[in-house]
Amino acid sequence: MTSTAPSHTPTTGAFYVQAVLSFGLSLTAVGIGVVFLPVDGWVRAFLGIAMLYTVTSAFTLAKVLRDRQEDTYITSRVDRARLDKLLTDHDPFKLDVP
Repeated sequence: MTSTAPSHTPTTGAFYVQAVLSFGLSLTAVGIGVVFLPVDGWVRAFLGIAMLYTVTSAFTLAKVLRDRQEDTYITSRVDRARLDKLLTDHDPFKLDVP
């Protein structure tokens, strides 16, 4: 019994640059919107802190989801290796006569 590992497609440089630029642009746009919003300084500060909290929460959520996915993948690989070993060691025609 052979097991095939899921294909791992590496992130291309262009996709990485696009993701970084998109994140930077969106964060800058929201930051500029908060700075130039015609409200009191306390409201502006609250919105700025809320924006930073949202960004850090998104990073934390992404990390937790990635870690959980990696743990599940490693656990399934270990279980599959144990099953493969058990199946290769089992001989249905072996007689256990003492």
